[in-house]
Amino acid sequence: MDNSGRMRAIDGAYGEGGGQLLRTACALSAITGEPIRLNNIRARRTPAGLAPQHLTAVKAVAALCDAQVEGLELNSTELLFRPGRLRGGEFSFDVGTAGSVTLVLQALLPAVLACDVPVRIHLTGGTDIRAAPPLDYLRFVLLPLLAKMGAHVELALQRRGYYPRGGGVIAVHVVPKPLTALRLDERGPISEICGVAHVSNLPAHIVTRMHQTAAEVLKGIAPINIADQVLGRDQAVGQGGALVLWARTADTLLGGAEVAQRGIPAERIAAVAAEALRAEIHTGATLDIHATDQMLIYCALARGSSCFLTHALSSHAQTALWLLQQFFSLQVGTQPAGECTRVDIVPGREKSR
Repeated sequence: MDNSGRMRAIDGAYGEGGGQLLRTACALSAITGEPIRLNNIRARRTPAGLAPQHLTAVKAVAALCDAQVEGLELNSTELLFRPGRLRGGEFSFDVGTAGSVTLVLQALLPAVLACDVPVRIHLTGGTDIRAAPPLDYLRFVLLPLLAKMGAHVELALQRRGYYPRGGGVIAVHVVPKPLTALRLDERGPISEICGVAHVSNLPAHIVTRMHQTAAEVLKGIAPINIADQVLGRDQAVGQGGALVLWARTADTLLGGAEVAQRGIPAERIAAVAAEALRAEIHTGATLDIHATDQMLIYCALARGSSCFLTHALSSHAQTALWLLQQFFSLQVGTQPAGECTRVDIVPGREKSR
């Protein structure tokens, strides 16, 4: 592999050391125009290196900025990414397996929002996959939070897809504009709890049981409105399901989610999602732990200082902050705030190599 030329070296095994570090590093390279060399990619995973969904994520970001990439092959643990200029237009990407389309979009969105013309993206793969944000969490929690920062992102679900076949399809339209700071000092009262419980090519009673269990766990907090969806072959590839819940206040959204798994009762799936949301509500957080992980990069790229309350800074979040500080002179302050940690992020200039 050619290591010539000046480029920023990133240890892919730092901290949490998973796919999120890889995806975020490539996005930041595309945004800043800095070439990067990633070593030890997913070194603590079994198997280590690039999996199919990571290949698609890197290829997608590379297409967006006409990057030259070396080491882009299955199980590779080293990657050189030399970005060109970000461009808009229309793109289509197929993970080729049930790899998560939401994780591919996690890599793409920060770079797409930094383009200077609109972008349309069609993604094919898994829409509701374990160890990845379910599609409805992206649609109903993350994208509304980004909208509060000024992002204009439209997402259309055309077909759901599950492990192992994938085959789900989403279409995304983004009109880029500068992001404004996210300021969530106080949560405020919960006005309602919403959700989507769905199953595809499975008995309808499963979604009914998920709904009933979630409603029981969250009873007494606020009015509950969970939509039940039973999808057939024309709406989904394969068998699967998920429950995504979110609590709404005047200023923010808190989410909880769980993907259905073969052999796990519907009641257990629902209890995991609902209890996660109930715990977030109890702490007074203004961003749930998963949103915290994913919103950090947008706070770093926004104009102005952002702040929020989180129940905990996960290993994913701590790794993301470390990575952001490799590219930017980012100021991050944390202090206790009741049962939460208050996080203040002051964007800084790009660091020189």
